[in-house]
Amino acid sequence: MDAEVVVIGSGQSGLATAYALRREGLTPVLLEAADRPAGSWPHYYDSLTLFSPARYSCLPGMPFGGDPDRYPRRDEVVDYLTAYAARLDAEIRTRARVAEGSAEGSAEDEGFGITLDDGSRFAARAVVAASGTFGNPYRPPLPGLRDFTGTMLHAADYRAPEPFAGRRVIVVGAGNSAVQIAAELATVATVTLATRAPVRFARQHLLGRDLHFWLTVTGLDTAPLGRLLRTPPTVPALDDGRYRSALNAGAPDRRALFTEVGDSKVTWADGTTEQVDAIVLATGYRPDLPYLAGLGALDAAGRPLHRDGASLTHPLLAYVGLEWQRSLSSDSLRGVGRDAARSARRLAARLRR
Repeated sequence: MDAEVVVIGSGQSGLATAYALRREGLTPVLLEAADRPAGSWPHYYDSLTLFSPARYSCLPGMPFGGDPDRYPRRDEVVDYLTAYAARLDAEIRTRARVAEGSAEGSAEDEGFGITLDDGSRFAARAVVAASGTFGNPYRPPLPGLRDFTGTMLHAADYRAPEPFAGRRVIVVGAGNSAVQIAAELATVATVTLATRAPVRFARQHLLGRDLHFWLTVTGLDTAPLGRLLRTPPTVPALDDGRYRSALNAGAPDRRALFTEVGDSKVTWADGTTEQVDAIVLATGYRPDLPYLAGLGALDAAGRPLHRDGASLTHPLLAYVGLEWQRSLSSDSLRGVGRDAARSARRLAARLRR
């Protein structure tokens, strides 16, 4: 089958991209590996709540219903994305995992071949990689971690605290997910939040307004800082007071990262050793783009070679939803629509030549 533009992924990034492409008069086909168009959201932990109010958490063309000042939970976001997909004037093919992309045609009139896991192929004039990061959880090479004989999982695999009741658990990480998961686990288990440096918090509310109001009115949310960053900075954990209070109360307690793991024990920086039942790695994600490896579009670490989402190696290849792709909000519900519109305009202009 031939397609004008293939969009890989139908989570928030892919859906926003399809909307933007349709507004440019292009006809996208979305390829989704899962059985429904909601991206990674159905797979996040049960209690996940957005850090931004509903009024700042919508994709272009469709507001988030209900109280605009509430913080939607995971299942609300799934329902929202499902409804958004149903309203799109675009073909979405589910259970269509992309195995490989290849370049076809001349340098002046380049196209792409897209091969799926089942062997079927698409030909596309342009491709947008909008597959996010959830499929590529980052597991840091900590000393002895591979030899740990207890339960070890990434935050991508964590769902709820009940299976850890009464156990000794270490959560590794200092971001929003690490803090949320550690505090939740501490209600049923003995938990340490292990970090390389003290946890930095940002206040959820300033002068009676949510932080995202101030990010919006000051322009910080959309400032094109991504092109200036060699390494994405660590963003402080947002807090309305409860997480800082939990750490101050020692539930969870916070310690410097352990220095070694052996069997079911960890050794702390002060030399003490203790038995541990489980380690949860809330250590983030990396771009999930293995299907582009053969195109030469990635660097040695698997990161896309791009500027503001435009591929530096293939003029008709674009990215949407990368962390700090252009700005602080690039990989969020509130910001992905802006980057999608920019990528769609560039592709449309190129295709019309």
